[in-house]
Amino acid sequence: MKNRKHIIGLFSAFFKIGLFTFGGGYAMLPIIQREITEKQKWATEEEVLDCYAIGQSTPGIIAINTATFIGYRTGGIPGALAATLGMVTPSLIIITALSTLILKYRDNLYVGKALLGIQGAVVALIAVSIIKMAKKAFSGIFTYILGGLGFILLFALKVPAYYIIAGALALSIIYTLINSRRVS
Repeated sequence: MKNRKHIIGLFSAFFKIGLFTFGGGYAMLPIIQREITEKQKWATEEEVLDCYAIGQSTPGIIAINTATFIGYRTGGIPGALAATLGMVTPSLIIITALSTLILKYRDNLYVGKALLGIQGAVVALIAVSIIKMAKKAFSGIFTYILGGLGFILLFALKVPAYYIIAGALALSIIYTLINSRRVS
């Protein structure tokens, strides 16, 4: 196990990254690389990129996953916990403070109107993300069929999303197996 100073250093480094980085995991990568490789020298750039790649391919938030993997790599389980807590603590504090203020002043006309404006902007951001994802996801007739079927099942028939995802996974595997036999 790494020493206490290193564990506190991991928490502090990721607290600073979490506090001053906006824009999500992709925006954090250069800051994580600079802090971990150049300033602290806890890992090489390749090792940080490996942790980032693992963070992207596992469920959850990329920045938190990456912090966890870097923390584990440099300090074992205590390091993983310290880095993860360091990364999430600033957001937790800020969100708690904002939600307290919003709940306190939600009946205020100006706060209510501001929240309506924010909701509209959030819907627009989500719509743009959906369009971008759809452009990458729909690559052939099979994906269009699965997408349409998933939409109908989710919205018209109210089938839970996890059943749709599991079904799409199973159908994709079957489709791939059938098509790979045709090619062979």
